[in-house]
Amino acid sequence: MSGRAQIVFWLLGALALAILLYLLRGIMLPFVAGFGIAYLLDPVADRMEARGLSRTLSTSIVVLVFFGLLALAIVLLAPVVERQVAGLVNRVPDLIERGREELLPVIGSFLEMLHIDVVGEVKGAVAGSADRAAGAVTNVLQRILGGGLAFIHVVLLLVITPIVAFYMLRDWDRLVARIDSWLPREHAETIRAEMREISDVLAGFMRGQAIVCAVLGTYYAIALSAAGLQYGLLIGLITGALVFIPFVGTTFGLIASMSIAAVQFWPDWKRIAVVLAIFAVGHFAESNIISPRLVGEKVGLHPVWIIFSLLAFATLFGFLGVLLAVPAAAVIGVLVRFAVRRYLASPIYLGRGPPGSA
Repeated sequence: MSGRAQIVFWLLGALALAILLYLLRGIMLPFVAGFGIAYLLDPVADRMEARGLSRTLSTSIVVLVFFGLLALAIVLLAPVVERQVAGLVNRVPDLIERGREELLPVIGSFLEMLHIDVVGEVKGAVAGSADRAAGAVTNVLQRILGGGLAFIHVVLLLVITPIVAFYMLRDWDRLVARIDSWLPREHAETIRAEMREISDVLAGFMRGQAIVCAVLGTYYAIALSAAGLQYGLLIGLITGALVFIPFVGTTFGLIASMSIAAVQFWPDWKRIAVVLAIFAVGHFAESNIISPRLVGEKVGLHPVWIIFSLLAFATLFGFLGVLLAVPAAAVIGVLVRFAVRRYLASPIYLGRGPPGSA
C-alpha cells in the first residue's frame, strides 16, 4: 500500500469513528466514563499486581475502593447539596429583587457622579433584565431537577459505569497487546512512540487536574461555608469541578459568590472582602503552587487549545464531548507536533538539495 493510500485509509477510519461517536452519543457516556476511570486507575492496579495479587483481585479492590469512596462522598454531600440547590431555586427571584433594591441606588449614585442623565432608563433596563434572568434561571433549574429523563440517565450512568470500568481495567493489558498486534508492522515503532507521548500527556493532565479539582473544590466549599456565604458549599463544589477548564472555574465561582455576597452582606464591606480574598488566595495557590506541581508545563496543552476543544466537543456531543475533549486535544496536539517535525525534516522545508548545501 502506497503512502498516499495509507493516509486515505487512516483518514477514512478517523472519519468513520467520529461519525459513529456522533450517532451513538446518546448512549456513549457510561462507556466513555468507565474507560476514563479505568485509564486513571490502571497504574494502581499494575502496582498491586506487581506485589503478587492477581489482575482480577487487584481490579476488584481498586474498583470497590474507588466507587465506595465516591458513593460515601455522594451520601454525605447529597442531602446538603440538594437543600442548597432547592433553596437557591426558590430564592433566585428574592435575591435578584433584593439586589435591585439595595444595589441599584448605589449604581444610580455612581451614574449621577458621572453626570449621566439616563439613570431612570438604566434602572428600568436593569430591572427588566433582572426579572427575565430570574424567570429563566428558575425555569432551567426546575427543569433540570424535575426531568425524569435526566434521572434515568443518571441512574444508567451510576449502574453501567462501574461495570465498564471493572472489565476495562481487568483486561487493559490484553487490550493494549491486542491493539499493538494490529499495528502496521512498517510503522509500528513510530506509532508506539506517538502513543506513549499521548499517554504521557493524558496522564500528566487528567490525573494531575483531577487532584487539583478535588483540592480546590474542598478548599472553596469549606472556606465559603466558614465565611457564612449562603450556598457556599454548592458554589465551592461547582467551582472545583469547573477548575478542569482553565479560568472558567475560578471566574464562575468569583462571579457567583461575589453576587450573592453583595446581596447578602451589603453594606458590610469586610465580609464581602473576605469572600474576595478566598478566591484571591485560591487562584494564587492554583496558579503558582498546586497546578505547577501536579500538572506542570510538560503536558503541552495550551489553555486556549483546551478551552476551544471543550467548547467544540461540547457543541457536537454535549456532556459526552466534555469528557472526550481533553483526550482528543492531546491526540491532535501530539499528531500536529509529529507532522511539524516531519515537515521540518522534509525536502519541502529544507529544499531538494543534498544535506549541508546552502
